[in-house]
Amino acid sequence: MSSPPVTVRPPAHARTARTPTASSIAYGIVGVVGELLITVGVLLLGFLVWQLWWTDVEGNAAQAEIVRDLGFAPPVVAEEDDGVAEPRRDEPPVIDEPPHATSFATLQVPRWVGEQERPISQGTDRPTVLDVLGIGHYEGTAMPGGVGNFALAGHRVTFGKPFNRIEELQVDDALVVRTADTWYVYKVTEMEVVTPADVRVIAPVPNEPGVEPTERFITLTTCHPMFSARERYIVHGVLDYWAPVSDGTPAELLG
Repeated sequence: MSSPPVTVRPPAHARTARTPTASSIAYGIVGVVGELLITVGVLLLGFLVWQLWWTDVEGNAAQAEIVRDLGFAPPVVAEEDDGVAEPRRDEPPVIDEPPHATSFATLQVPRWVGEQERPISQGTDRPTVLDVLGIGHYEGTAMPGGVGNFALAGHRVTFGKPFNRIEELQVDDALVVRTADTWYVYKVTEMEVVTPADVRVIAPVPNEPGVEPTERFITLTTCHPMFSARERYIVHGVLDYWAPVSDGTPAELLG
């Protein structure tokens, strides 16, 4: 009687690998995509933290240092008075327009309780002024106290956001500008929202291009709405009075 045939199996390492199924391939792709999305999410979160928080931390510190570096002397307070500067409405002194990126004045807004004094520098480009110095002065517009429109720009979010609270301003609120020797107290007259192309708002007479100015205006410009550059939020004002720093401090800053 013959023996049954013997089946010889190939060694394990020589067996043919199992062909991947469509479902296993799909699961692999989903896993890779998921890991990529997590990585992108972490990077995006880090960017948002830097953009919306850390740039403010750095910006506020840098702008406070710029104000200190301006070296403006504190107002002189005579023993016989209360330290309030007497308003003057005659011809104010006006400094010359400085070179680009030069810090020459500061802005304080009593309505924005708790906000620090902000430096004003020449120019409005982001890399050399708005992102690093704070508030920018539109070159070619009037200087503080000058006839015409003293026009300013500032960030509403990020980089210290000096104009973050601009929508809180109301008609007759004070905008206090200081140079080395002089206070200029402007009062808010109106607010408006325009498109970025509406440069008429910084004309010598706001919104009236070509008209010769006879008054001393101020204009604040910033992006609108919050976290968007689709429009511009505009605040206009007019000079109420000026005073020498040596005479004391404007009443609006003393509460």
